[in-house]
Amino acid sequence: MKYKITKRLIGYFSAVLLLFAVITGVLFQALFTIHTANLHKQELRERALSIAGTLSQFKQTGSYGRGHGMGGGYGAYLKFIDEIAMSKAWLLDKEAQNVETGHRQASFSSDGLPEGAEEIVEQIFKEETGCIQKSNLMPGISSVTTGVPVKDENGSIFAVLLLHSSIKGMEQAQHDGIIILLFCILAALAFATVLSILLARRFIKPLRIMYNVTGQIMEGNYQIRTGIKQNDETGTLARNIDELSVRLSKAMEERKKFDKMRQDFISNISHELRTPVTVIKGSLEVLYEGLVTSPEEVKEYCCQMLADISHLQRLVNDLLELSRLQNTDFKIEKVKINITDVLSETVRSMQHAAEGKNITINFEKNEIPVPFYGDYGRIRQMFTIILDNAIKFSMPGQYVDTSIQEEPDSFVVIISDYGKGIQDKDIPYIFDRFYKEQSGENKSGSGLGLSIANQVAIRHGIEITCKSKYGSGTSFLFKFSKTCQPG
Repeated sequence: MKYKITKRLIGYFSAVLLLFAVITGVLFQALFTIHTANLHKQELRERALSIAGTLSQFKQTGSYGRGHGMGGGYGAYLKFIDEIAMSKAWLLDKEAQNVETGHRQASFSSDGLPEGAEEIVEQIFKEETGCIQKSNLMPGISSVTTGVPVKDENGSIFAVLLLHSSIKGMEQAQHDGIIILLFCILAALAFATVLSILLARRFIKPLRIMYNVTGQIMEGNYQIRTGIKQNDETGTLARNIDELSVRLSKAMEERKKFDKMRQDFISNISHELRTPVTVIKGSLEVLYEGLVTSPEEVKEYCCQMLADISHLQRLVNDLLELSRLQNTDFKIEKVKINITDVLSETVRSMQHAAEGKNITINFEKNEIPVPFYGDYGRIRQMFTIILDNAIKFSMPGQYVDTSIQEEPDSFVVIISDYGKGIQDKDIPYIFDRFYKEQSGENKSGSGLGLSIANQVAIRHGIEITCKSKYGSGTSFLFKFSKTCQPG
């Protein structure tokens, strides 16, 4: 990566410059040729008009002579017309057969006329035009032919003056221009190379940083950041890499947390299963080996095994229930229900368990219906778990309060006990699987009840919170939104 971008930039700049040079060279040659030809044509035209005007004056003053002789001023003028015109000159009549020229000859054959001379003569005599020019801009033989009329005293055209001149120096000028252009291109290439290196360094620096950062991320270092702050595409890419690092860091933390939960789950489930299975196995071995023969003792062993089997059955059922609730594909049928009726029925069903412990359940029944879309059985199960815990952790003679309060956008169900409460350090974990207080009141619990209640609340969009003061009691609050719709 160290040199590839530099080489590419040099290559790109060089290719652009070479393409520009080719286009510029072609345009320069074409425009220079056209411009030089136009200047030469203009100069030749002015000379031709000037000479034609002089010849017309000779005609008008009678200095022309007879038989187109070479005497007098006219003849002397024709004699030196090449030098005067600084080019080849011909004086042609209408037929372009009789020629008077300044080549120090009395006559000139039409075979030596430049290409297109007959057309120029014919057109001038026919159309009586002022000046006609034809140019040949082929490489190596560039020339211009100019024809102008020569008029007599009556204004009639009696001859045509042709001037033919090659455009000297044009090829050399073009060659010099190309040399200058090549020199400029070489200087530009040198400048482009230096500029490419400087730009490459500027571009490569953040790329190197991002390259190193992504390498660190691939190795598992999700705390690293690029630190690049640019308001361009490179800056956007750097910010995306930083954001990716942040999200991967969060994902790693979640994975670690999940791994810990999985390990804790395996450890807890192993512990929960090992104890009753060990007890059942020991009891069966005692009975099988006949170490216990008394009917009373045999019955006691059987009762203990039934209790352990019931605990295992409850544990398995709770695990299956929790797995179903955590599975998003498990559909919960929601219908319109009255929360007041659900809570009232739950309190009524738990009265027997409360009376067995001499605990009173107070229910401030709200006569106003509390409509909600949900699964009647699941919500009742949620209330039952909380009421069962409230009874379990209350002392005999105490009571449990249940009530429904209305707020502007929700209804809140409150279930409170006045037992020993929950320590502050334990409250964040009470909804975790297998998290339970190790006390005599909870020795038969599976540690899954509150997890199931929490999952029921999550699946229904119910906000469940716990407030507790150790030594004074615990309250669970369930907030039911008034805007909850079926689905």
